[in-house]
Amino acid sequence: MKLGKVEFCHFLQIIALFLCLSGMNQAELSRSRSKPYFQSGRSRTKRSWVWNQFFVLEEYMGTDPLYVGKLHSDVDKGDGSIKYILSGEGASSIFIIDENTGDIHATKRLDREEQAYYTLRAQALDRLTNKPVEPESEFVIKIQDINDNEPKFLDGPYTPGVPEMSPVGTSVVQVTATDADDPTYGNSARVVYSILQGQPYFSVEPKTGIIKTALPNMDREAKDQYLLVIQAKDMVGQNGGLSGTTSVTVTLTDVNDNPPRFPRRSYQYNVPESLPVASVVARIKAADADVGPNAEMEYKIVDGDGLGVFKISVDKDTQEGIITIQKELDFEAKTSYTLRIEAANKHVDPRFQSLGPFSDMTTVKIIVEDVDEPPVFTSRLYSMVVSEAAKVGTIIGTVAAHDPDVLNSPVRYSIDRNTDLERYFNIDANSGVITTAKSLDRETNAVHNITVLAMESRKQHRQPRNPIGRGYVAITILDINDNAPEFAMEYETTVCENAQPGQVIQKISAVDKDDPPSGHQFYFSLTAEAANNQNFTLQDNKDNTASVLTRRNGFRRQEQSVFYLPIYIVDSGSPSLSSTNTLTIRVCDCDADGIAQTCNAEAYILPAGLSTGALIAILACVLTLLVLVLLIVTMKRRKKEPLIFDEERDIRENIVRYDDEGGGEEDTEAFDMAALRNLNIIRDTKTRRDVTPEIQFLSRPTFKSIPDNVIFREFIWERLKEADVDPCAPPYDSLQTYAFEGNGSVAESLSSLDSISSNSDQNYDYLSDWGPRFKRLADMYGTGPDSLYS
Repeated sequence: MKLGKVEFCHFLQIIALFLCLSGMNQAELSRSRSKPYFQSGRSRTKRSWVWNQFFVLEEYMGTDPLYVGKLHSDVDKGDGSIKYILSGEGASSIFIIDENTGDIHATKRLDREEQAYYTLRAQALDRLTNKPVEPESEFVIKIQDINDNEPKFLDGPYTPGVPEMSPVGTSVVQVTATDADDPTYGNSARVVYSILQGQPYFSVEPKTGIIKTALPNMDREAKDQYLLVIQAKDMVGQNGGLSGTTSVTVTLTDVNDNPPRFPRRSYQYNVPESLPVASVVARIKAADADVGPNAEMEYKIVDGDGLGVFKISVDKDTQEGIITIQKELDFEAKTSYTLRIEAANKHVDPRFQSLGPFSDMTTVKIIVEDVDEPPVFTSRLYSMVVSEAAKVGTIIGTVAAHDPDVLNSPVRYSIDRNTDLERYFNIDANSGVITTAKSLDRETNAVHNITVLAMESRKQHRQPRNPIGRGYVAITILDINDNAPEFAMEYETTVCENAQPGQVIQKISAVDKDDPPSGHQFYFSLTAEAANNQNFTLQDNKDNTASVLTRRNGFRRQEQSVFYLPIYIVDSGSPSLSSTNTLTIRVCDCDADGIAQTCNAEAYILPAGLSTGALIAILACVLTLLVLVLLIVTMKRRKKEPLIFDEERDIRENIVRYDDEGGGEEDTEAFDMAALRNLNIIRDTKTRRDVTPEIQFLSRPTFKSIPDNVIFREFIWERLKEADVDPCAPPYDSLQTYAFEGNGSVAESLSSLDSISSNSDQNYDYLSDWGPRFKRLADMYGTGPDSLYS
């Protein structure tokens, strides 16, 4: 097979667009006239399918299938014995072939941007035998592009920045538009850029899309943002081309092109002299139109008479200069200060040095205001000493304070009694002389720390506020020998029955509350009456201790179990003091090592057969038996007793109130309500029970007319005596509640239960007419023969 002449192919390429539009694009297959050849003893026909690519126009909108081309084999004689088949991408679904003529058509609209070409295979078959008459061969159908896609900015919109004051031609950003059309065919994908909005400040290069500044000295402080609209158009910008746009928001970034400037040439501030050190005096700020690091400031005091008194620092958040105090202010010493303060940018851009110095100066005057200050003591701490033997009124020392203000008012003194609660000291209000007010005792408190208050002596026309100065006084109490020595501890001294003469049984020492400068020295001896005793002696060890020794042996507990040895102790004070201390010595039974085993002499008089433990056990058993007997008796007395019925039963209702949880309906014992209702009923003497009181039903007596107040007083008095003499009353205060309402009225009881005995004229026969529900009442109160009480 072979294609037509080469010149024909070239001609097809020239008129390809015209042929696509007219649907007449064809490719013919011709049978090669080359003869068959043989290889490896086997006959084979030389391949005769030869063609170029087929082209088909995209986006065909016609109603009929679009003609693509024609396949033809030289074997085909036109008698219908050859049929053509098509396989591969899109065969039968997109591309169909006329099996008789070999004409290929496209049945669907094609889009090059979805798929640029299709690879198919063609074969010619004998219609009768269905065997190939030509070898299968592959060919390509390429989709011809048309300009159906506009350029698009895939990265837009853009938000670039460019420094302010940039020169003309400074690159800002490059924008890029993408066209989906075929860049290798025609101008459908050739894009040019233009600026629709943003002139004359910016420009764009048509081919590259680079946006540049078009004006010099654009100032951020005047306008910091510009909105640009950039257009990209294909077909090299010619008419008929498609276009797309994007927005570019250009922000001018700050540069340090504005020097700082103070709004005022001078400032003045008033501060009180009492303002503490490190307090803020003032805040000043130099204005700078720049932002961020370009507006960061440095402040310093360059001149003035307050260089050592004040300092200035910068607030990193507000870029303010903060003036603070370094030393205490004193109106009496200096009333004003003048400072020369410089503000400068921390980061200076050399390119803009010509705009002027990037610093500024201002003057700050600080006026010190006078404050009524408290009096000042001549010393922060006064140290004084006084003997504990000092009499009341003894002068200890003097404190002094003065008014630091210009008026230099007189000062009055007093003692802060919170520091001298016992009021040991007084102070003269005018002179500041401190004296004793009570006798002092070093052993109670060796050092007194008191606070002296000083305030100005003001006249009535002065302001009421009176500041107070404080001075601190430490008064040390000097010791005198006013305490006698005594034993260092309570000694528990024992001597063994088998002790030998001259044996040391106790070593003693002494203490003294006094504190002599040279230390303590104690002397020990026996008192005159004990010096010649035959049992013990005392040896002074000359080291503030003494030893107690035995003089004999044969100590016996049965004869004497305890000895009392008086010891005389003298200190070395001037004058010396002494005391007599008694040492208690117990005689004990000791083991072979001299360790006391028992020191009780009573052990010898106990019965031989009973020890102390046995006696304790017997006593415990007896106590247990007594407790059991008491419990049994108590339980028997708490048993319930039957109700006491009087001869004549009270038929009135009785409301019984229980304050304990009883036994339910079976528990009918309660307080005698009749006894609570009147005084004149004869009562049986019965033991009162708090848990299960009794109820007695008594007949209604006849009452005498007695004044109400007398009745109630007598009633309460009787109940009080009854509670006092009752042996079974609880051993604690209890609340007795009575329902006594006084003697009965002339009308006596109003109970319906007692109405059957009255001579009432009321007729209840009409109850019989009310129906069966009232039959019971009619029987009880009616006058008929069938009534219940007739």
